[in-house]
Amino acid sequence: MLHMSFVPAPLPETAMTSVRLGHTGMRVSPLCLGMMTYGSKKWREWVLEEDEARPIVRRAIEVGISFFDTADMYSSGESEVLTGKLLREFQPRREELEIATKVFNPMSDAANDRGLSRKHIMASIDASLKRLGVDYVDLYQIHRFDPNTPIEETCEALHDVVKAGKALYLGASSMYAWQFLKMLNFQSANGLARFATMQNHYNLVYREEEREMMPLCLDQNVGCIPWSPLARGFLTGSRKRGDGKSETVRAKTDDFAHGLYYRDSDFTVVDRVVEIATQRNVKPAQVALAWMLSKPAVTAPIIGASKLYQLEDAIGALAVKLTVEEIKSLEEPYEPHPILGHSY
Repeated sequence: MLHMSFVPAPLPETAMTSVRLGHTGMRVSPLCLGMMTYGSKKWREWVLEEDEARPIVRRAIEVGISFFDTADMYSSGESEVLTGKLLREFQPRREELEIATKVFNPMSDAANDRGLSRKHIMASIDASLKRLGVDYVDLYQIHRFDPNTPIEETCEALHDVVKAGKALYLGASSMYAWQFLKMLNFQSANGLARFATMQNHYNLVYREEEREMMPLCLDQNVGCIPWSPLARGFLTGSRKRGDGKSETVRAKTDDFAHGLYYRDSDFTVVDRVVEIATQRNVKPAQVALAWMLSKPAVTAPIIGASKLYQLEDAIGALAVKLTVEEIKSLEEPYEPHPILGHSY
């Protein structure tokens, strides 16, 4: 589990240096702003609506973040609408943005308005493009693996989306490594557009992806763009043993997170994060992100920000370079977890 410790060459301090997206020729910012946080409070009470989201998106573009990730199901489509509107407002040059969205989750009660069938994929890409107000997305991702649809049907439909010019590249999200490899092999064997990215669940307190998925992505030259790099805020050090939940609205209502984290060993990892952050006079979030950015399989973590300081903290993490000893200290308390995050 500890074989992936690696410290890359320092980034220039004067600019947000772009990174290559998997095996593609496209380059993206080393941080991706996750847009699930923005949309409609009718979907989740912690979601920021347009006026609250505007300064965060503006700042992200100001500092050089060009990579933005949303999904059709976030705020039941309103996240895509808001994403498109704010990106046009602050960066009218479409070629300077990398926009990602996803398909899989139910969008209504209709039997075919879900999953990864050809019917749903073809309808969903058109609906997403309309909501985003763009002619194409840079990255079109399957949000989860669909056991009810043949992978041949899914891969061929996704290939057709790319050939139609509606998406430039394809990505996948949390699933088992054997499922991902099966799809990659089918794509390669049939000359189909191949997955360039894996958006997987990965952070200092959930490292099960290091067993199979991360080595697979390195071997197949697939870029990892992990979700929840701060464990839904757990790695900021804001939760305490015995408290269960912090005082933020999202933490109070995010039962999903409580099924993922909060073991005693998880708190020990956080203690190490806070200790190193104190020694370096940086934020715990910056240490946790710096650890992730040191991993060779990781292209760009997907960060969430409901407050401006959270975005600034994430940006500051790019300048934090951990030593081998610090990485070892952070990783040492980890204990294996059950597989988590493969279902939404």
